[in-house]
This record gives sequence, C-alpha cells and structure tokens, in this order.
Amino acid sequence: MWSLVVPLKPLAVAKSRLSGAAGAVRPALALAFALDTVGAALACAEVADLTVVTDDPAAGAEVARLGAFVVADVPAAGLNAALRYGADRVRQRRPGAAVGALNGDLPALRPAELAEVLREAARLPGRAFLADTAGPGTTLLTASPGVALSPGFGGASRDRHLASGAREIALTAVPSVRQDVDTAADLAAARVLGLGPHTALLLPARTA
Repeated sequence: MWSLVVPLKPLAVAKSRLSGAAGAVRPALALAFALDTVGAALACAEVADLTVVTDDPAAGAEVARLGAFVVADVPAAGLNAALRYGADRVRQRRPGAAVGALNGDLPALRPAELAEVLREAARLPGRAFLADTAGPGTTLLTASPGVALSPGFGGASRDRHLASGAREIALTAVPSVRQDVDTAADLAAARVLGLGPHTALLLPARTA
C-alpha cells in the first residue's frame, strides 16, 4: 500500500497557463482538479493514505473533507521542496511507507488505472516514475520503503528523473494517470477521457 503526496499551490496563483481559457473560474478550476485527483486517488485500492501539501487554507479544508491529511508548505521553497517535506511527514507517521508524489492536476484520474501503475511501481525497486502524456514531464514518482523520494518535477522532469536513477514505468494503457492539465488543449484531452465530478460541474460542454 502506498502513501501519496499531492502538492497544491495557493489557488490564487495555481494554473496560471489556463488564465486565457478559464478566466475568472481559474482558481475554482484548480481546486476542482485537485479534488478530483484526491478523490480518485483515495478510492484506489493500492493507496493507504494521501497527504496534500498546501498553504491555501480553503483548499486544505476541501481536500481534508475528502479524507486527505493536510500539511502546510513549511519549506516554502517550491514544488520539489514541498514534496520532500510531505514525504518526510508521511514517514514520520508511517516509517516504513512506500511513498509516491502525484500531480494534483489529473481531473480524469481513474482509481483502477492508478492502481495498475502503483502495482507496477511496487515491482520496480528504488524509485520509479510515470511520464505525462506530452512526454517530457512526470505525473507520478514513487520510492520504495527506506528510499528517499528525491523529486525533480518541473519542465523536462522525465529526463531529470531518468538521470537521477529512477526507472520509467512503461505502461501505456493508463491515460488518466498521464493526462495532467496545464493548457486548454490538455483540458480538452482530459474531457475526452472523462472529467471527474468537480471539474465537470465547473465546465460547460462548449468550453470543456
């Protein structure tokens, strides 16, 4: 069983690349992405618990209602520092935990596909990762019990994780785990897969 860590920026600044497509609902959309991601992950049979690292109290309260642990972004030094901190907090609570860092912008995430990815990760000792649909990024990074997570998210993170010794998870039929959303095109692709309930509620069919 895995303990997952999901980072979540303050909603006022989250998903800035969607400003043109989302307009005034962008902060609400960023929260919807996170809620659909967290809800699907917590419904996954391979997930024991999930921790959200965020400094947004309103967002923290919402994900906590779904059953997530919430911790403040104490390092306040960017995405990877937040994930390292979250993983450390998990292992203070569960010293032998297998830990994974999961993007918070997977609004089409399906629990069964995430379970398949995590089962494959469990077969790969040390650290493993799943590339995003576009190719250069990463949506999930895992670390076996006793192994440091050592995240390198941001930009060309696939190459960065490979260079750091992490093994790539070579599953292709798990599109919902790979489809993160940074742009309007990403959002359209996620809609084809099937948006989660929170995101679908915000998006009229003509713009989704």
